[in-house]
Amino acid sequence: MAENGNLPGILRQLSGLGGCTHPIRLDGHRTEYDIDTTTGEIGRVLHHLDSTTLPAGQLLVRCNNRRTTRCPACAEVYRRDTFHLITAGLRGGKGTPEHVAAHPRVFATFTAPGFGPVHNRRSDGRSCRCGTHHDQDDTTLGIPLDPGTYDYEAAVLWNAHAGQLWRRFSIHLRREVAKRAGLSQRRFRDHARVSFAKVAEYQKRGAVHFHAVIRLDGPGGADTPPPPWATAELLTDAIQAAATKARVDGPVIDGRAEWRRAQTTTAERPADTTYVLAHWVFAGTGLSDTEAWLAASLEPAPGTEGEPTA
Repeated sequence: MAENGNLPGILRQLSGLGGCTHPIRLDGHRTEYDIDTTTGEIGRVLHHLDSTTLPAGQLLVRCNNRRTTRCPACAEVYRRDTFHLITAGLRGGKGTPEHVAAHPRVFATFTAPGFGPVHNRRSDGRSCRCGTHHDQDDTTLGIPLDPGTYDYEAAVLWNAHAGQLWRRFSIHLRREVAKRAGLSQRRFRDHARVSFAKVAEYQKRGAVHFHAVIRLDGPGGADTPPPPWATAELLTDAIQAAATKARVDGPVIDGRAEWRRAQTTTAERPADTTYVLAHWVFAGTGLSDTEAWLAASLEPAPGTEGEPTA
């Protein structure tokens, strides 16, 4: 590699992964053309990328996996980003004014219902139902005690509709806050705003759960003070009521309808001045032995390694 002069290039490509050990490998190409906005004609090539010309022979993309057991580097970046996102909503920073620290806010966790007993670590120090005191890193944690009776179908449906459940919850939450303030939903917008930052994570049993900072702001958001009636107690009561009412009866899947909405959104965008043709094909994951050895000796490129939490 050094003899062929590829070493500096492969080092730059690996450094851009930010320490990811299971990057996605892609074969293909991307070409960007200039567009004449008057005639719509395709002009000269502005940029061309072919995976065969890259030092690794393929385009390497971070896996962005949130699980430490899969990719510690990507999971750490996600954890650090989450830390800053949540703390900014609590005490300001990252573009959020510091006076939000005085706004009513609640840190809430939303968990899935039970689908059947699983191997766990009890907080009271008692052993699991299987009779074992599981270690924190025990790979059996989260596995059903009786796979034959575990409701896998309900667990899959919960994960598939978790996003929709959150959307329903957020709708009900605004209604519940407005109700407790003695306001209609229309008038509520002129008095306050419900702001939140949420993070979705997988529990050991594989079920999605949400952590959220939910905050009451003034009508202009974080920059405006909340009304006098806005309290943490009122918000807590509204959250509990909204969580009880949030419900999704079943899957609603209409691929064509989704496609039409996507096309409508695209059509409303300003006219582009470039035209891009790209074709990428999945070629595998991970690093070769040589790439892994080189990557282990590298510092991640600036902007790819996340920010320290301390």
